[in-house]
Amino acid sequence: MIPKQNPILSPSARLCALGALVHTLDKQKPLDSAWVNDRHFTTMSPSDRAFAQLLAKTTLRRIGQIDDILAQFMDRPLASGASRIKHILRLGVAQLIWLDTPPHAAVHCAVEMTKQVKMEKFGGLVNAVLKKVSTAGKQLTEKQDAAKLNTPEWLWKSWEKAYGPEACRKMAEAHLREPPLDLSVKADPAFWAEQLGGVVMPMGSVRLRDARNITQLKGFAEGYWWVQDMAATIPARLLGDVREKRVIDLCAAPGGKTAQLAAGGAKVSAVDRSKERIAMLKTNVHRLKLQADYVTTDASKWLPSFAPDAILLDAPCSATGTLRRHPDVAWHRQPEDIARMVETQANMLNHALDMLSPGGMLVYSVCSLQPEEGENQITAILKSRNDITLDPVQPALLGGLSQCITARGEVRTLPFHLSELDGMDGFYAARFIKKAAS
Repeated sequence: MIPKQNPILSPSARLCALGALVHTLDKQKPLDSAWVNDRHFTTMSPSDRAFAQLLAKTTLRRIGQIDDILAQFMDRPLASGASRIKHILRLGVAQLIWLDTPPHAAVHCAVEMTKQVKMEKFGGLVNAVLKKVSTAGKQLTEKQDAAKLNTPEWLWKSWEKAYGPEACRKMAEAHLREPPLDLSVKADPAFWAEQLGGVVMPMGSVRLRDARNITQLKGFAEGYWWVQDMAATIPARLLGDVREKRVIDLCAAPGGKTAQLAAGGAKVSAVDRSKERIAMLKTNVHRLKLQADYVTTDASKWLPSFAPDAILLDAPCSATGTLRRHPDVAWHRQPEDIARMVETQANMLNHALDMLSPGGMLVYSVCSLQPEEGENQITAILKSRNDITLDPVQPALLGGLSQCITARGEVRTLPFHLSELDGMDGFYAARFIKKAAS
C-alpha cells in the first residue's frame, strides 16, 4: 500500500531521492546504504524521509516503464555526462504517474533540482518533457507491458524457464507493488495484531499494511517484536523445537533468524564475517532482550569448539526473492553473478555439513528465485555426498501452505503466494539430517 504523501515537502527529500538513484544506478551500490551515507537524510522530518524512500523505490520499481515513456517524449537520448538529469526526469515521471504529485509541484521541483546540481542549462528540457508527461503519460502506461518492461530480460527468461510463463508474469507483477511490513513477535501474535492494527499471517507473523515510523510503534523499544518478512521466518522454523540445543546461525546478520532461535530457547552462536553487521546484529538482539554468542569470522572456514545439534545456513545469494522490498537488486545482478554465488554456496554448504554432528539437522536457505541457488544446489549436494538425507517438510510446519512445498519436500515460496494477503518474499529452503556414523 502506498502511503499518502504531502506534495509540499522540502526540496531535500527529492534531492535525497536523486542521491539515492546516483548511489544505486551509477555507483552500483545497495539502495539501503544510500540513506546511511546521506548526511541530510537523518536530519529531515519523518514525512520527508518516508517520501524520499518511497520516491526512490517507486522509480526503481517502474524504471523500465519510465524510460520507455521518456524515450517517447525526447528527440534523442541524453549525453552520458548528464546522468543526473536523466534521474531528475525519472523522479519527475514517477511522481506524476504513480505518486499523484500535483503537476505544478513535480515539474517545478524538477527544474529547481537542475539548478541545485549546477546543470540549469537542462532546465528548459526538463520543464518541457515533464509537462508532456503530465498531460499524456498516464495514457501511455495503459499500452505498456509493465511486468516485462520493469524486469531485466535475463531474469524474465530464467523465471519463465524455471516456473512457466504464467508464474513468471505473476512474480514480476508482484514486484511492482509496495509490500506490507511483517513483524515477528516473541509471543501472542493476536494481541500485537490488535495493538498495531495488523493481521496474523498463517505462520504467526503480524502483517501491517500501512506502517511508518517503525521505531515509534508500540512494543518496539520494549523489544516485543522485530521486522522480518514472513518468508524469512521459514528457515529457522524448519529446525523445529530448538530448546536447549546448540545451534549455529551462519551468515547471521542482520539477526532476524538469530532472534527467532534465541526466542525459541536455543543456545545460538551467530556467525558473520562483517564487523559492522555483527555490531548491528548485537544491537538488534540486545533490544529484544535475548541472548546469543557472536563470532566475527568467515563462515566458510570457521570451525566451532563444540559439536552443534543444528546449523542454519542462510547463504549469501543473489537476493532476487526480495525485489518487492529491494527493487535495486534487479539492476545490480547479472547472469555471471549467479555462477559465482553458486560456487560460494556449495563451498559453504559442504563445510557446514562437515561440522554438523551425526544425527544433527542442517537447514540451507537462500532468498533467491534462481533454481541454480536453490533446487539445483541441493540436487548437486545430494549426488556428491552419501552422509546426508533430505528431510521432507510437511505443510503443517508452514501453517498449511502446501503450495510452498516441492515434490521432494523442499520449501519454495514465490512473491505471488498468498497474493490475497499481499504476497511474500521469494525464498528457498531445504532440510538435511546427517547420518549417524556406521
